[in-house]
Formats: sequence, structure tokens, C-alpha cells
Amino acid sequence: MFNQEVYQKILQEIGEVRLIAVSKTKPISDLQEAYQAGVRDFGENKVQEMCEKQPHLPQDVRWHLIGHLQTNKVKYIASFVHLIHSVDSLKLLQEINKQAQKHSRVINCLLQIHIAQEETKFGLSYEEAENLLQNTALKELKNIRIKGLMGMATFTENAEQIRKEFRGLAGFFQHCKQKYQDFNLDFQELSMGMSGDYLIAIQEGSTMVRIGSALFGSR
Repeated sequence: MFNQEVYQKILQEIGEVRLIAVSKTKPISDLQEAYQAGVRDFGENKVQEMCEKQPHLPQDVRWHLIGHLQTNKVKYIASFVHLIHSVDSLKLLQEINKQAQKHSRVINCLLQIHIAQEETKFGLSYEEAENLLQNTALKELKNIRIKGLMGMATFTENAEQIRKEFRGLAGFFQHCKQKYQDFNLDFQELSMGMSGDYLIAIQEGSTMVRIGSALFGSR
């Protein structure tokens, strides 16, 4: 069930920052409730779930793929996805470009950076991201646009550690914004902050927060 009271409170707290309502595992009725309350940006982790929900929501919804994306699944969302937050390889960018071309679209993407102190399979190191951005093959991809970066902080009660990780990512974002400017590199978005740490993320420069459990209840 969508919590409208919490939604209004969060909107006041975040100001101009964009709220992505993370609706993974939640029924379509919850998303429809959220839409009625004013939500237009929905975040899903899984391609199949996003594809099942998309036809049931109005056309002005902006769909955000925030979970890991396999190259063989890109084709299913290429016609409608608004922003892919979780790009972690040139190979994936090339596939997104190929599928976007089929639909005569330019698909916006964020590079996922691994900033947490936890073991995770996904996300680029700062060095890997820099190497990707300097790769000449990137210039050939006319149907993607890298709009910025995404990162997830360590799941911890230590607010200073979270702040340090977000601050590091924000610094790298500013570095990229100044250094990499091309037709398909347009660093405008920094996606960081979830239900437990979004206020810290905003203080450190986030432009969009991904909030699920605070809005829809625990999974």
C-alpha cells in the first residue's frame, strides 16, 4: 500500500531533487495509487516485472531500470525505458545503443559506480569508469546518452561512512562533468540515496533519490 503521508513529507524534504518510487515486487494497484498521488517516476529492479507493469500505467510514467541489466534483456525495455541507472560495461552500452536504434530512440544511461565497502558483483571502480569514458568506441554510440552516475552506499548505521562514500562519488561526478563533454556524454544526474540515507545523499549533491520501503512498506 502506498503511503501518501510519507510521500508528501519526503517531497518537502527533497525539494528540487527527483524522487524515484521504487516499486519492485509491489502490485500494480500500489503503483496506480502512487500515480494518483502524483508519482511519475517508478524504479524497477527486474526487466520482466517492469514489462508486466508498464502497460497498466499511463503513458506519461517514466520507467527507471535500477537493478542489474543483462545484455540479452535490453531488447524488452528499449522501446519505453526512460533511464537505465545500472550500466557497468561498454558491452552493455553497445547493446543498449543497438536496441535503441531499432526504436529510433536515444536511451539515457547512468554508469553504476561501486562505492560501498561490501562485496557486490556490480558497479565500476572509479578507474574502470574513467577508462570506459576515454574509450574511443563510446563515440560511435549515437543512440545512448550517458547522463551521469549512480551509486549505493554501504548498508550501515555509520552515517559518516555513508557520507564519505557519497562525497567521493559526488566529487567524481563533478570531475566527469568538467572533463567529459561530448554529444553522448551529458553529466546532469547523480542518482544516490535510498530510504535509509537519502537525506545524507541530498546534502552531498544527489539529483535523484530511489525510495521504496519508506513509500510502499517493507518487502
